[in-house]
Amino acid sequence: MSHRPADRADIRIRGGYVLVVPHYRISEAAALLGVSDDTVRRWADGGRLPVDRDGVRITVEGSVLASFAQELATVPELGSRAVESARNRFTGLVTRVLVDGVMAQVDLQCGPFRVVSLMSREAAEELGLAPGVLAVASVKSTQVIVEVPQP
Repeated sequence: MSHRPADRADIRIRGGYVLVVPHYRISEAAALLGVSDDTVRRWADGGRLPVDRDGVRITVEGSVLASFAQELATVPELGSRAVESARNRFTGLVTRVLVDGVMAQVDLQCGPFRVVSLMSREAAEELGLAPGVLAVASVKSTQVIVEVPQP
């Protein structure tokens, strides 16, 4: 998947910056949520996931998808088996941007993982970060501890 949102997007102005809130096709939403296209269609048809229909194309607004991804995210129970370690690039949806003075806290929901980044307010605004925007978190650490819980 190219992670290029559907051609439709909402334009919003916040703090003097233009924010583009994209809409995602069913297949894109499914890939970002880690489920099948059919599952997303069933959620939409059942009213669990609000969608926009323009006659032919069905899309999900980015901020709606971000909220839904947060609701779906679960933390594995202690004692469950971990099979693999996450990679150092996490593609996901921005779920929250908290701006305070010169700093911003940006939360991303990357599948079942919540990734939080602290950056300058200016950087967050220049990137147009807002709930529903697709982003990639790159993680570089001098020490990463990986554990495999035993049953």
